[in-house]
Amino acid sequence: MARILFFGRLADLAGGRMRELHIGDSVRNLRELVDLIAKGDDRLGAALREKSVQTIINERVSTGEAISDSDEIAFLPPVSGG
Repeated sequence: MARILFFGRLADLAGGRMRELHIGDSVRNLRELVDLIAKGDDRLGAALREKSVQTIINERVSTGEAISDSDEIAFLPPVSGG
């Protein structure tokens, strides 16, 4: 199972910081993963589609590579601070 992590306001929308999700062969990339998540939660799906959301796959910044059921995928909203 893929481990999906949500940070900041995305965790609030997801109802928690982590989900385990069996993505199998039907999900091959991040766009398809977000589409799958959006089927169950429109608001979270819309938030994940925002251009400002960064994605980390297996502790590396995503460059659009394929994903698999054994990956850890983290979604991070933009951060601000002072």
